[in-house]
Amino acid sequence: MGCCGCFGFSRRPRRMAQPRTGFASRLSQENLLNEVTEDGDNGSCNGKDTTEAHGEDGKMPSSSKYSEEILLFRTKNGLICRQYPIKETHKLVQSKDEKGNKMINEYVREFKIGAGSYAKVVLCRSSIDGKHYAIKAFHKSYLLRQRVAPSETAMADVLREVQIMKMLSHPNIVNLIEVIDDANTDHFYMVLEYVEGKWDCEGSGPPGGLGEDTARKYLRDIVSGLMYLHAHNVVHMDIKPQNLLVSHNGTVKIADFSVSQVFEGDNDELRRSPGTPVITAPECCLGLTYRGKAADTWAVGVTLYCMVTGKFPFIGETLQETYDKIVNDSLHLPDDIDLQLKNLIEGLLCKDLRQRLTLPAVAEHPWVVSKEGPLPKFVCWCKRNSFRGNELEGSKESSQMSLPDPVI
Repeated sequence: MGCCGCFGFSRRPRRMAQPRTGFASRLSQENLLNEVTEDGDNGSCNGKDTTEAHGEDGKMPSSSKYSEEILLFRTKNGLICRQYPIKETHKLVQSKDEKGNKMINEYVREFKIGAGSYAKVVLCRSSIDGKHYAIKAFHKSYLLRQRVAPSETAMADVLREVQIMKMLSHPNIVNLIEVIDDANTDHFYMVLEYVEGKWDCEGSGPPGGLGEDTARKYLRDIVSGLMYLHAHNVVHMDIKPQNLLVSHNGTVKIADFSVSQVFEGDNDELRRSPGTPVITAPECCLGLTYRGKAADTWAVGVTLYCMVTGKFPFIGETLQETYDKIVNDSLHLPDDIDLQLKNLIEGLLCKDLRQRLTLPAVAEHPWVVSKEGPLPKFVCWCKRNSFRGNELEGSKESSQMSLPDPVI
């Protein structure tokens, strides 16, 4: 469980990479940097499942449906990695405070801080504890109208995002605090830990990037959080600068699990492509299926490249051109780049995933370790529980059955 490995990928002869079914062939660069949500005839990349044949009924089972089955099993069997369960509220009260500010239950609305394809995000302050929270607000009727696959609506994505976040707790992952879902209203809310800032690949930090020291610090946090996810059989599928938030003390937290998937054992084979074209791994551009952990690792490489250079490694004017560059173009790095850093980026952005670095290898890479030393150990809640269970059992058999250590 949670072991990152290299998987076979045969590079095809050089040719123009074709966008997978469901994409418009011409998109603005802004769309290439964000999730693409247009519906296709048969479903497919960036949040849509393909419908090519596989299996007894001529169709390969949807990775999303498979994820839901695993999540249901984990929920029923209490297989979560949190000390305390997420608060679930089934009554919504909309009101105003004494100053006329809108309120959602205990939360006082301050201002809008973001928006996505299906939701807006507002900054709120709790009237009970005085803390700030980011609330992701949805309209259920809208989610149910938006198709992300022939047999799936956006509501399934949102519910899966909630189920995944209910099971996880790590200092480098944004924490879900509460879910508000009143059956008598059209509103659905995710109350999230508020993380003060974020950095973007372009237009922030010093010209040419964030600087090596900052990039190293951020990368260590990203790798720690992502290794925890992979150890708990979750692939994020949309690691990019826009989904990495930075707290007031400089800690990076991974956000947005809207296209994430879960898998069982070491079977991380997926068809649902990563959520953003510009971070898509070469095998996702060309193949029918791919390995989720290896695709996440490629996205880490794209992110590190951004942190160092201030731009994306492979991006064209259209989706097709972007995919062609990802599959066929050579990687270009500044001539004066640190040799160890160059080695790391080249290892992460290796087009042949049999040779691509794994996250455990990244965690031990000399440039990452540097003077800071090895990544901090994090023993997750489910591991601590297994330790306690072993102590109570006092048996060798119980010890052997404990979960593998998903620490960094």
